[in-house]
Amino acid sequence: MKIIFKILGSITILLFLFIGVYFVITNEPIPQGKRGKEADDLALKMLSALNNDAFKNTEVLEWSFRGKHFYKWHKKENIVTVSWEDNEVVLHTSQSKKSEVSIGGIKTENIEIVKQARDFFNNDSFWLVAPYKVFDPGTERRIVNYKNKEALLITYTSGGTTPGDSYLWILDEKFFPTSYKMWTSIIPIGGVSAKWSDWKKTDSGTLLPTKHILSLFGMEILMGSVKGYNL
Repeated sequence: MKIIFKILGSITILLFLFIGVYFVITNEPIPQGKRGKEADDLALKMLSALNNDAFKNTEVLEWSFRGKHFYKWHKKENIVTVSWEDNEVVLHTSQSKKSEVSIGGIKTENIEIVKQARDFFNNDSFWLVAPYKVFDPGTERRIVNYKNKEALLITYTSGGTTPGDSYLWILDEKFFPTSYKMWTSIIPIGGVSAKWSDWKKTDSGTLLPTKHILSLFGMEILMGSVKGYNL
């Protein structure tokens, strides 16, 4: 038994050492950038490359997050149906008290389930539409010199579930977003990157990602059957 505890102790120490070394090697500070017209112009160029008008005019978005959370978002009505496990919430994003909850097909009142649905939606919709949110209320835009190219640093000072998070958008020569680097409260390592390379042109003409690959151990985030359409 003592030998087993010694082996487990050694494994634990090695694991913590590995995590510590990985953190030191990969952790990056948030880059310094410049606010103002240049940053705003770069953000507008990215939106133009994405055909932002098609996104603004899209009425319904459907997707899932890692095969666990499922969404149908009536964007203009600010209503999204969120379902996971036995739960379904018709979430009114601007008037939370109007939200409706069903558990196992039975309607009920459950504030915690509504809050959980809102947290899921805030996170999972960001992975779908983040490039279109660069002028949201509470955002700060900075232009950054990253590897001798212009990049766009967005900081969310308010709103969402985790205000204070920052994202550095890496753009190609046509100002189309190909990835971002993250500084968030959820991920303790700064500068983790995620690819935005698997795009789909939906029926409404809006461009949406179908999956992301993170630099953190090659983790993959699948967005399911992504749809964008008008009624």
